Amino acid sequence: MAKATEDNAPRDVSRRSLFKQVGAAGAAAVAGTPLAPGLAQERAAPSTTATAQLEALEILTAAEADTLEAIVARLIPTDENGPGAAEARAAHYIDRALAGPLRSSREAYAAGLAALDAYAQSKNGALFARLSAPDQDAILADMEKNVATGFVPNAATFFNLVRAHTIQGTFCDPYYGGNANFVGWDMIGYPGIRVAVSEDEQRMSPKPSPLRKSAYDNPMFTLKGGGHGHQP
Repeated sequence: MAKATEDNAPRDVSRRSLFKQVGAAGAAAVAGTPLAPGLAQERAAPSTTATAQLEALEILTAAEADTLEAIVARLIPTDENGPGAAEARAAHYIDRALAGPLRSSREAYAAGLAALDAYAQSKNGALFARLSAPDQDAILADMEKNVATGFVPNAATFFNLVRAHTIQGTFCDPYYGGNANFVGWDMIGYPGIRVAVSEDEQRMSPKPSPLRKSAYDNPMFTLKGGGHGHQP
C-alpha cells in the first residue's frame, strides 16, 4: 500500500480505515445488509484476472456515471496490492441500487455529483473524471474535511454517503451487482458462505479455500420479493 501523503488523504483514510473494520462486515456482505463505512486488517492475495470495465449504467446519466466511476476508483484504488472498487464494479452496484433499495438517495447523487464537478472546475479547471489522481484525491480530501463548497447539505455528508455505498458495492454478495469476480472477498480474505464447517475450518487452520459462489447459488437460500438476477 502506498505511503500516505497530504495529497492522497482519501486514499489513505478510506482504504486503511476500511481494512480495520472488515471483521463483521464479511457476514453483512453475504446477507446483503448495509455495511459500515469502514472495513480487516490483512488482505488476501488479490485476483490477477480482474480488470476495470466502464459500462453503460441504468439510472445515472453518462456524465454522472463518469464522475461516480472516478470517485470509487480513488476511494478503494487499484494498487500494487491488487484490484479495487473499479474492478469490483462498485459504481454498477450503486447505479442498480438507486433503482431499488437506495432510490431515496437518487436526488442526493444527482446534486452531489453535479456539485463535485462544479467544485473540480472551480479548483482545477476540469471535470473531476478528467483530473489526475493526485488532484482527484485532493478534492476528495476537501469533501471529507467538509471544506469543499457547493454541496447540500454539505460536502462531508455526500462523501460519507458515496464511501459507504462504495464499500457495499465492493464487498457485497455478487448477486447485488458488485464484488465482480469476487475481488472484494479476495481483498479481505473472505472465503464465501459455508453451510457446514469442519473443526479445522473453525480453527482457520488450514485457511479455508474460497468457494467463489453467491449465497443465492445455494438452493437453501431464497429471495423474498424477487429482485435483480445474479450477476456472474
